[in-house]
Amino acid sequence: MASRLRMFALAATLTLAAFSARAADIPRFEVEVSWPKPLPNNWILGQVGGITTDKNGHVWVIQRPKSLTDDEKGASLNPPRSKCCIAAPPVLEFDAEGNLLRSWGGPGEGYEWVGREHGIEVSDDGFVWIGGNEANDNAILKFTLDGKFVMQIGKIAPSKGSNDTTQLGKPAETAIDKDANEIYVADGYGNRRVIVFDTNTGAYKRHWGAYGNKPNDDKQAPYDPNAPVSQQFANPVHCVKIASDGLVYVCDRINNRVQVFKKDGSFVKEWFYEKATLGNGAVWDIAVWPDPKQTWLLTADGENNEIRVINRDDGKVVGTLGRSGRNAGQFHWIHAMAVDAKGNVYTAEVDTGKRIQKFKLISDALK
Repeated sequence: MASRLRMFALAATLTLAAFSARAADIPRFEVEVSWPKPLPNNWILGQVGGITTDKNGHVWVIQRPKSLTDDEKGASLNPPRSKCCIAAPPVLEFDAEGNLLRSWGGPGEGYEWVGREHGIEVSDDGFVWIGGNEANDNAILKFTLDGKFVMQIGKIAPSKGSNDTTQLGKPAETAIDKDANEIYVADGYGNRRVIVFDTNTGAYKRHWGAYGNKPNDDKQAPYDPNAPVSQQFANPVHCVKIASDGLVYVCDRINNRVQVFKKDGSFVKEWFYEKATLGNGAVWDIAVWPDPKQTWLLTADGENNEIRVINRDDGKVVGTLGRSGRNAGQFHWIHAMAVDAKGNVYTAEVDTGKRIQKFKLISDALK
């Protein structure tokens, strides 16, 4: 009897140890309430249209100066309405401690600046890509890290539809495939596709819609969780991310799903999240976890205002972060997010949120 009890206790201990080890592997976070540090020059952020991290662990933000109210930008009015504040430049770079390193952006010679800033990506070879989603923001722009213009793909002009190869449709976000010298565009708020260009020449490569099929721009019925699943992406196609094994993850925001593809556009699988969600949808952004196997994905949900931690193999949710609210660690329209090599998560909010936050990794989830 005593022997059986010892065996049972040992089995229970091993099971608990295995469970504890597994729990330690799942990413968990705590908010850094003092991040970032106060901006200089009496600056203030507007709606934050995008956020990303670079190979140095720096955080890049694109924000919307025109989204500020007169009350918020009172010091810039003529005559000044109040002591604070002045709109910060659209593009800002921070270090991991929250110090502002540089800033730039806005109209300039040789290119067309977007009307409403949306999406930012920094390539390992030192270029910054930005886009926009105002009515005719049908282009993406390439700059050096210091803001020198390099290239424009598309024009600030009316869209030509989801199968045109020269013009975009209010693109939401981009992802860089550095080995292939390609940029993937979640295109977007106007079109219903992913489209790929050469990062050096801007040449068109390929595009596809939901399930890898040819996209179309026919009017779609409003999202209904009880209806058959849509065979087209809804607007917006809000994000695209590439994993190291070549899988491409796409946010079909209003349809509450992630679709997974190969790089050639071949459909692999899809996952649905909070399928009953209406409004602005439940899948706003994706970040790939930086462990060697890229075990997890993080998905941002701006309607339910949470981040989900999901298993990249099967899409199952293993944890969540945040809730609706305006306190530190909460969200109001979490719009975009990024993760650095140390597992720290950075978030960006639009609408009345108008802020960025940092969440420090506190579990052992990088092995």
